[in-house]
Amino acid sequence: MNEEAVLEIISRKPELKAAKAKLEAMQPGNYCIHQSWGFGQIKDYDEPENKLIIDFEGKEGHRMDPGFCVNTMQVLLPDHLLVRKELDPASVEALIANEPAELIVELLKQYPNSAASTAEIESVLARVIGPIKYKKWWTATKKLLAKDPRISVPARKTGMYLLRDEPVTLEEELIEDYNATQSAKRRVAIAETLLDTVGEKLEEHRDALGLILHTLATAVRESNQLTSAEKLKGAWIRNDVARLLEIDVETFEPSVVQILSDIDGLDQLIDELPTNSQGRALKAIKASHPADWKEICFSLLKNSSGKFTTDSVNFLVENGFAEEIKETFTRWQTEQNLKEPVLLWIVKNRSSKKYSELIQDMIQPRLLNSIFFAIDYEALQSSTSKRIPLADILSEDKELIPDLLAEADAETARDLANNLLLNQGFEELTKKSLLARFIKLFPSVQSLLESDETQESQGLMVSKESYEKAVAEFDDIVTKKIPENSQAIAEARELGDLKENSEYKMAKQDQQILMSRRNLLEADIKRAQITDFTSATTETVGIGNVVTLKDDADGTEVTYTLLGAWDGDPDNYIISYQTPLGKSMLGKRIGDQVSVTVGSTENKLTITNIERYIDKK
Repeated sequence: MNEEAVLEIISRKPELKAAKAKLEAMQPGNYCIHQSWGFGQIKDYDEPENKLIIDFEGKEGHRMDPGFCVNTMQVLLPDHLLVRKELDPASVEALIANEPAELIVELLKQYPNSAASTAEIESVLARVIGPIKYKKWWTATKKLLAKDPRISVPARKTGMYLLRDEPVTLEEELIEDYNATQSAKRRVAIAETLLDTVGEKLEEHRDALGLILHTLATAVRESNQLTSAEKLKGAWIRNDVARLLEIDVETFEPSVVQILSDIDGLDQLIDELPTNSQGRALKAIKASHPADWKEICFSLLKNSSGKFTTDSVNFLVENGFAEEIKETFTRWQTEQNLKEPVLLWIVKNRSSKKYSELIQDMIQPRLLNSIFFAIDYEALQSSTSKRIPLADILSEDKELIPDLLAEADAETARDLANNLLLNQGFEELTKKSLLARFIKLFPSVQSLLESDETQESQGLMVSKESYEKAVAEFDDIVTKKIPENSQAIAEARELGDLKENSEYKMAKQDQQILMSRRNLLEADIKRAQITDFTSATTETVGIGNVVTLKDDADGTEVTYTLLGAWDGDPDNYIISYQTPLGKSMLGKRIGDQVSVTVGSTENKLTITNIERYIDKK
């Protein structure tokens, strides 16, 4: 379009006056990118029809109103990457392959103030490199940009990449950030990053590091902003900077030993420390608690999870306690004190040569019983439907159940399969999938599945109170939690690359949990039959009875109240009729025996009294 054509368009639509420069750029031969049609080239302008004629990829000769294009199309400068890719693809491919940071520098030059958001950059990269291929390239390039003195990298995804007027090294930027903040917590974090990057440039930044050491030591000593864990981390960083500068760390107070000596809750301290610092804490605990460090470390191992479990085991082995770890694991298993994260560590490392001496003897049917107990306990303790990693690995690791059942007989396998059916930590489909592995090894277990399906069709006996609670939970999931989750997914989607978007992945995992819980509740509510327990008699044990049992071995008595499927309260000796003990009592009379298995021990109990729950309320 010539200037007369532009003025004619503005005269017809005065609101386009502010976009005059954009209209003037719409010249034949120029390249452009449209929100809907993508990359293209302006071929001509039909003045009588007031239409631009544009060749888009796959849509040549497309006619468009210039006024409409003002807000939907960007005319590209001749040196824009997309234009260069069209006219000189070899040079762009060379940048992609050999100089990725330089390519981003060239891209930033095209934006106002040489600044662009992550979304803007990724949009161009997807077209220049390819919608799938660019993601891996961009992940690797971002690491290079963090060290490139020409580019300021945003701290968050929503920030802007900026091409600096003057190059600034990463070390200079970190020192500047450190001096600009008064936050003790932020200073500790920046000093840690600086330690990781300074490397061979120590002499260049020695004076700045000396000042950082002084202020960091003051923050650790005097700041009230730091938690105990943050103060400990700060003391470690302080000492690391001092050693780098060849300064005696013993001159600083409080020392790491002093900080740890003053802390009572070491479990909480470990939880608050970053994962990469937890292992370091074990060595410090040994120095700060010389009399009882071993007991403390075993206690920490008992409550550990993830990488810290491995760190704890390795530390105790290095200090000569391998045999004691083995004995302790066995004792915890007998006491049913093997917690879910430690059990997870055991099964994950069952084939490890490094840990075979510690755990090989535990890979037997009894461990599967401990696993079911831990999963059921986690499910009962959780107020939400969060994932249980131990249950996940039992489902995902196809060899785990066969490994654990290698030495089992048919009766043991049947008991374990029954425990699985009663476990509250698995969805019904998962239970059936796991049972299929039992059946493959022990075909007689098939009868359990058939009897369970018969029971499913008979419905669930529940109290009115527990029914109303289940309905309330279902309504809360459907009307509140699922809509909130959908909003969280939408917001996470806006943050960019879904493959590396942790917020999106977490929201999708929550969605799966919510949907599974909704489906389970919906099915159970449909099957539920409300009872007021008035039909219970004192002749035989049924739902709504209070049953007294005497241990045949020592004569001690215990009284259980047998109520509906959702009424269990073990702390108050109220059990569901669907529990193993509840099922074993149904239909029994005074004088009949029932068996209860705790761990590997079977106890015989005799029913001595049957009362009606409704009469004792």
